[in-house]
Amino acid sequence: MKSFMTALLAGALVAGASSAQTLDRIKETGMLKLGYRIDAAPLSYQSEDGSPAGYSPFVCGELAQGILNHIKIPNLDVEFVPVSVQDRFERVAAGDVDLLCGAATITLSRREIVDFSIPTFADGTSVLLPLNGSDNLADLAGQKLGVRRDTTTETALNNTLASTAIFAEVVRFADHGAAMRAMENGELAAYFADQSILAGLWLNSPQRENMKLGNALLTVEQHGLAMARGDTEFRLLVDRLLSVMYARGTMQEIFKAAMPDVQPGELLRAMYSLAPLRE
Repeated sequence: MKSFMTALLAGALVAGASSAQTLDRIKETGMLKLGYRIDAAPLSYQSEDGSPAGYSPFVCGELAQGILNHIKIPNLDVEFVPVSVQDRFERVAAGDVDLLCGAATITLSRREIVDFSIPTFADGTSVLLPLNGSDNLADLAGQKLGVRRDTTTETALNNTLASTAIFAEVVRFADHGAAMRAMENGELAAYFADQSILAGLWLNSPQRENMKLGNALLTVEQHGLAMARGDTEFRLLVDRLLSVMYARGTMQEIFKAAMPDVQPGELLRAMYSLAPLRE
């Protein structure tokens, strides 16, 4: 626990060896750039003091120490770079970010732009409802349903509505905060997002007692850390370090630190057992 928090806060870290496109750039610049979402709590967000927080930045904080132990330079700066939901993968592809530590679902279309590590989190599209609301999609027909725009959740919701021939008004939001205000004001019949994000929004809402989390999942999704496409040496290093973290129980410890009031779901517990072997 102490090591990944220390890695998050460290401005300069001592390093150790490897080589490839990304690692060569890190050696040349003396900097490791870790991208993170500022608005996807509890997986990735910016705390009140402006520092990165959440499950994925904590994972990358732990990874940073392992990466630096493989690079032969005296000192290396670790910089957390805020990214948006619209430009995050393009910034990885352009080399602005070495490793994306946000809430990123692994999809084939995204793998046309970037590569992903082995899965770091398992999640799914779920729904936040008024206390008397129904999570049966048919019961939401004709009502206003909220979703964060330009996300896999938006695609999943639209596909589900189309495949079930259910008509509803889908209201697209630029951020989760605006959507939650609409929910709290009674302007939406439901808000769809990743189950982990909904849990964080619900736990921190002043109207928590008037809302509930749905039990159904529209999708099952695996999250990974995005990196430059085709950089096999860097990806192998990241995957090797993650496998060690799974084997040592570090991933479970990070989950508890990032989401102390949430129990890992069945999907995530299974992933802890199915992580690749180190050798």
